[in-house]
Order: sequence, then C-alpha cells, then structure tokens
Amino acid sequence: MKDQRPVVILIFIFLVSIILLTKLFMIQVVDDSFMKRAESNAIQRIVDHPYRGLIYDRNGKLLVFNNPIFDVMIVPKEFKVGDTTRFCELFKISKEQLIESYTAARKYSSVKPSTLIKQFSTKDFARIQDFLVDYPGLFITTRSVRSYPNATAAHALGYIGEISAGQLERDTLKYYAQGDYVGLSGLERYYENDLRGRKGVKYKMVNVRGVDKGPFKDGEYDTASVAGKNITSTLDMDLQLYGEMLMAGKTGSVVAIEPKTGEILAMISAPFYNPNELTGADFSKNYRKLNGDPSKPLFNRPIMAMYPPGSIFKIVQSLIGLQEGILTPNTTFACNRSLVACHNHPSPVNLFGAIRNSCNPYYHQAFRMIINQEVSSNTFKDTEIGLNAWREKVLKFGLGSSLGVDMSNEKGGSIPSSKLYDRVYGEGHWKYSTIYSLSIGQGELLVTPLQMANLSAVFANKGYYYTPHLIKEVDGDPTLIPAKYQIKHEVGIDAHHFDLIQDAMAEAIYGTAARAVLKDITIAGKTGTAQNPHGEDHSVFFAFAPKEDPKIAIAVYVENAGWGGRAAASTASLMIEKYLRGSITRPALEEYVLAGNFIY
Repeated sequence: MKDQRPVVILIFIFLVSIILLTKLFMIQVVDDSFMKRAESNAIQRIVDHPYRGLIYDRNGKLLVFNNPIFDVMIVPKEFKVGDTTRFCELFKISKEQLIESYTAARKYSSVKPSTLIKQFSTKDFARIQDFLVDYPGLFITTRSVRSYPNATAAHALGYIGEISAGQLERDTLKYYAQGDYVGLSGLERYYENDLRGRKGVKYKMVNVRGVDKGPFKDGEYDTASVAGKNITSTLDMDLQLYGEMLMAGKTGSVVAIEPKTGEILAMISAPFYNPNELTGADFSKNYRKLNGDPSKPLFNRPIMAMYPPGSIFKIVQSLIGLQEGILTPNTTFACNRSLVACHNHPSPVNLFGAIRNSCNPYYHQAFRMIINQEVSSNTFKDTEIGLNAWREKVLKFGLGSSLGVDMSNEKGGSIPSSKLYDRVYGEGHWKYSTIYSLSIGQGELLVTPLQMANLSAVFANKGYYYTPHLIKEVDGDPTLIPAKYQIKHEVGIDAHHFDLIQDAMAEAIYGTAARAVLKDITIAGKTGTAQNPHGEDHSVFFAFAPKEDPKIAIAVYVENAGWGGRAAASTASLMIEKYLRGSITRPALEEYVLAGNFIY
C-alpha cells in the first residue's frame, strides 16, 4: 500500500483554507459591522497602564505612592491642527517643541500612537480636556508618577524614569514600549517586575472628530490592568529621617542593620537629595542639576564608596589570630612606637587591652605572627603564602566582594592578594615590611560602609550574618522575598572567641569613644580614624547594642571629620538611642553632631 501521508496533508491544507475563506466571507459580506464602523469610526487601541506598587517602611508607614499624570498621545496620520499658535498656547508648548515631537512621532509610526506631550498634571488636564475634540488624532492616556510624602531614603528607594532605547532592545519579553517608565535605581529597579504590575488594553471607537463613541463591541476584547505588588521595606522611616537630620551638611554614610535578620534599618548617603525632585515633568532638568553637583548627591555611598576600614579592622585580625591559635587572650606585646605610631596608653597590653586602647604596635606584631609562620625558609615566599591564607579567612567575613544587597551597582571593596604585590613590586620582591599597614586597616584594604555595618552584625551574632537587604515583604507575604536573604553565612570563627571581643569592644567605648556611652544600654563598639592623604582624616565607628541581646548593628563613616571618637561615634550612639528608646535624652550631644565642628 502506497504512503497516504501526502494525501492527508493536502486534505488538511484544503480544509484549513475553506475555514479561512468562510471566515473572510462572513466578515466582508454577511457581517457588515466592521465596514459600517470603519465608515464612521476609528478603533483606537489604548494601553491601560497599571498603578505601580506602593512601598512602605517596616512599621507600615507609607514611603512611596502614585500621582496620576496625563500624556497627550498622537496618531500622526489622523492629526490635524488649524491654528498652530492657538494650539501651542493651549498646550503650553513651543512651536519648535511641537514640530520636534510630531516629527519624532511620524518617524516612529504614522498610524501607531506615540507621546506628543508628556506628564500633564491633573490641573492642566482639566484645562485642555474640552478642547481635545478640536484636534483629530489626539487622545489622552493616564499614567502615574511616584511621590514621596516624607522625602526620605532617596538612594535606597531609587527612582523611575522613561525607558531607554538600550533597555527596550534588551527587553526580550517585549513587555515595554517607547515612553514607558521603569525603575532606574534602588528598590524601584531591583524589584521592577514586582512593582510594575501588568498592562491592560482597551479598544474604543472614536469618530472622525476624535469624539469617544464608547467601547468597541462593548469591551469584549478589553483586558484589565493589574496593579503592581506592594512592597514592605526593612527601613525604619523615623530612624532614617533622624539619621538624615544628623548627617545634613556632611559627607559620608550611616548604615544600620538588625543583626539577627540582616534587615537594613537605615541607609543614609550624605549628601542626599529630595526624591521628589526626580519625578514628574521636571525630572530631566533636576537630574542634570544633581548630576552636575560637585558634592555628588546621586552617588550612593553606602554601597559604592570604598574606604580603608582603619582601626575597626583590628577586630578581624584579633579573631583570625584567636581561631588559628596564634593569639590567646594573654598574648602580650609592648606598645613599640618605633614600629608604627600610636597614642598614649598603658604598655605592654594583652589582647583585651589592645582592643580597648586600639594599640597599633600590638597589631603590627600580631599580624606578623599571622603572616610569617615559617612555612618557607624564604621570607619572601613565606610572606606570600601567609598573605594568601590570611586573605581567604578575611573573605569569609563578607569582605572583598559585593554582599548581594538588593540594589544595583554595589561595590565589593578590596582585600589584596599576593598577585597585587607581585604586579607592583615584582614576584619575590616584597615581604612583611611591605604590607604591614594592613595590620591596622590601612594600605590596600578597602571596604564599603555596608560591609562595615555587616561586620558589626557578625560580631553581634558571634560569627554569622544574613546578607543585608531592604525587602521585608511582598504583598504582605515575607516568604516571597528572595531566598538568598534567608541563608545564614558562617564566618569560620568559633563562637566562644567572640566573648572576649564583645567585652573588649564594650570597654573600648570608655577609652576611645567616651561620647558614645549611653546610660543603661551597653554599646559594644570600635573607633577608627582612616588616613586621608587629601585632607582631614575620615571618622569611623561601628557598634552594636545592647551587648547582651543585640537589636541594632551600625557603621558610621564621616569624611574629613577627624578622630573616630568624635563625629562617627557620636552619630552612631544617637542613632542607637533613637532606635532602642524612640527618643533622645542627650540634647547636648545632638547639638554637637548637628553643629559639625568635629576637628576643633
């Protein structure tokens, strides 16, 4: 029997053709509704843009909401205008702008709608809506822009803006269209897919004068838009606002974390800006102004600025030494200032005393023991081996690479390896005397303020951390946050080693950071004064409290503010009190921070 498959295929093609021809006959001959409507009406396809999801703080206070705006859309082939001057006066647009926008619309498509005039306010829309019928080819589409009722947390929340040509090309799902708004930074960008919602489409009939004649086929083909998901952030709005008040007029960062969860309570980048400036019709003008500001208010310092950690890094050195058995609580060194400069304090000191007094020569000698363990008889090779082994231990503390916070453009800092020094000095041409500045958090070490705050959380938790994050719930459901923020990271240090560290940090407050002392709340902290070859040193402090049951871990970095026990420690102590007590009992310290005269 011959193969019947070609016959079957021909029959199938014939049947499909009959069905298509029958459908075409019904549309063109029997059902004349399309032709009748085409004679007197045009069918417009209007995209129904969804409301973007709202953003709340951890206590349910509204941080971001939507304001309606109105775009004037144009179909160039249908557009007719008689008196151009009257049109421009009515729509508050110059003749040059009209020609430019019309030309761009025609270039995009003569039959598809595109935006002629963007972002009319409700007041402006009310003024022009009765005149739209005089201009065939024009119609209104409603969108929304963001509004910030408390004008806070600009860097953390981020902003939205019109999608770029490059982003459109990368949109493989073809969800976006020219003129759509997308998250460009912060939470707005990271959670774009949750916040944006889903577009709807409406088909309506308009006559030749542009008058709305109602939905096409009673809305049979319409689809409703779906609003974006609401997000609850980890931020505490009151703490955020207070931190911004303290950092006003300064340059630096404040990051506060809930140690047991990794939830970011406050993230301040100073100088900051009013997020309402990057919304609405003035977005482009204000962005240019902010971008050109020499103080760089758009620069997100908590995740992008990288600094030497300074003396706070001595805690990491202490823990590595204890874990490796190289240091013990009783390891004692003299404060030998011929090795490295130090301030006045009792000498010699054990490990507790070294932390309390921030003794530089102690860590010079301790770090040498960590690095040079005589694995090789060649001192150059021995230093190379020791440095690389030490680096692997440091990386476990969340240093040397980005942590993975839910924001874009996070930097990872730098923990140098032997490859760096080989490149600079040549392989086998450097030794401990080349790298000793690493012992006290200087040299080639770089960390971000977020990493510093996370370090504080590690010390509070006695050896673990959760990746810092800004998302707490999506549509009220905490299980919808990314899984990576629920993973516990161990740093490879036995918990019992942190007992001495925590005790010494609590005692250190009374030594190098007396301004940070808070009655009835034990703060464990460490000052740092990061050297700055370009001006005054940077003031650094990190801490956690209460020591017995930590609820907040914090890092403060104030540029060009001198000693860490002044600007940074004072700011951190006030933030801790504000979060734990809800109010401030030390107005004199608050005034000191607000005045900002730290180096005198």
